[in-house]
Amino acid sequence: MSSEGRPAGEAPVTSEEFRRACGRFATGVTIASVLDADGAPHGLTVSSFASVSLDPPLILICLGHAVTCIDAFRSSRHFGINVLGEGQRELSDRFARKGGDRFDGLEWYRGESGVPLLPGVLAAIECRLHQRFTSGDHDIFVGEMIHVRAVEGSPLIHFLGRYGGLAE
Repeated sequence: MSSEGRPAGEAPVTSEEFRRACGRFATGVTIASVLDADGAPHGLTVSSFASVSLDPPLILICLGHAVTCIDAFRSSRHFGINVLGEGQRELSDRFARKGGDRFDGLEWYRGESGVPLLPGVLAAIECRLHQRFTSGDHDIFVGEMIHVRAVEGSPLIHFLGRYGGLAE
C-alpha cells in the first residue's frame, strides 16, 4: 500500500478524470440558502443534494471549502433547499456566479424556520442541521427536514455541463 492508502502502483484519479466521470451522472439542480448572523440571506447553486433517510427525514448537501458563504452555513442551525423547475435556469445561473449579492432585487420569503426560500420552485425544504462533517475539500451538511412545500412540475436537470429537462 502507498502512503495515501492506495495499492502500490495505482495512480490517483486526476481532477479532470473525476469531473469527466461525475459529469455523466444527471442531477437535479437546487439552491441552498441560509441566513447569516446578521440576518442577511445567502445562497448558491448546488447539484450535490441527496436524500439520506426516511426516518428521520434526512437530506444532505456538499459545499466546497472555497464557497464564500460556507461560514454562514457552518454557523447556522437551519438551512433551506430550493429544488428548481425546468424553466428556472436563470436562477441557477444567478446563484452559481461568484461575487455580489445573489438575493439583491430577487423576490424571496422567510420559511417557518426563518431560512430564505424562493417562490415558484418545485420544492422548498427547510432543514435543521443534523450533522456536519468534513470529507476532502468539502463539508457535508446533513439536514433533518422540518418543513416542506412541494408542487407538481418538471425538474431542471444538469448533465455534461449543460442544462436540460426530462424527455417525455
